Amino acid sequence: MYGLVNKSIRDLITARFGPQAWDEIRRGAGVDTESFVSMQSYDDKVTYDLVASASKVLGLPPEALLEAFGQHWVEDTGRQGYGEIMNLTGKTFVQFLCELDNLHARVAMIFPKLRPPSFECTDITENSLRLHYHSSRVGLSPMIFGLLRGLAQSFQVKDLQIEHIAQRDGGADHDEYQLRWSHE
Repeated sequence: MYGLVNKSIRDLITARFGPQAWDEIRRGAGVDTESFVSMQSYDDKVTYDLVASASKVLGLPPEALLEAFGQHWVEDTGRQGYGEIMNLTGKTFVQFLCELDNLHARVAMIFPKLRPPSFECTDITENSLRLHYHSSRVGLSPMIFGLLRGLAQSFQVKDLQIEHIAQRDGGADHDEYQLRWSHE
């Protein structure tokens, strides 16, 4: 993963738990560097090790950390200068979700080693849709809950309900989420 992801994890940890917690987590993960270069590609193991160490140090399940990171990612990415790319992706929650693969294609021009997930929206109604999540990386599906909550907040979607209806960890070939909301 790119350093941008690891920097965002650091920012989340330091904002919520302080710089001392980050230093303990970083050391526990065997990460020697104190900062990450946004445009540099790092082995995925670094990110997985940071999450595992954070779970141990903070006493929180990895799933909870990944979900918090997903929501932080939506907020943090916009602040870090990617807001314009996000704004071009869609004017509504549904449009944005339907255009995620196009967003990743644009981002891949900046990050040539990017291995983004793929998303597909089906069964779209006025207040619901089914989101299909395909990724070459395992164990990151809890992050989708946070990403969706962050996006719902950004687009002022009310009462978002997310049901994880098919799980790759449970034998499905990809993860599926049923989303319902009151009003967009």
